[in-house]
Amino acid sequence: MKAAGVLPEHVALRQVKYLNNLIEQDHRFIKRLTKPGMGFFSFETAWRTLQGFEMMNMLRKGQFQGVAKGDVGGQVALIAKLFGAVA
Repeated sequence: MKAAGVLPEHVALRQVKYLNNLIEQDHRFIKRLTKPGMGFFSFETAWRTLQGFEMMNMLRKGQFQGVAKGDVGGQVALIAKLFGAVA
């Protein structure tokens, strides 16, 4: 694929099998949360719930700019700011 120009030259093949499944490993947590709540009544409800799960997982892992991984106070302030709650 590099020779055909589909992939950039800096892309490296990872020889360790499990490193290629980072997305699936990340969604394993989400899958575990959604199994008990599979009774969504509409697509909109399911979509919003999954977006909330994903956002909280990213927040927990420290993937937001400006909020550190262990900064609970900063995380609470961010959620309060996003949803208009008083912190």
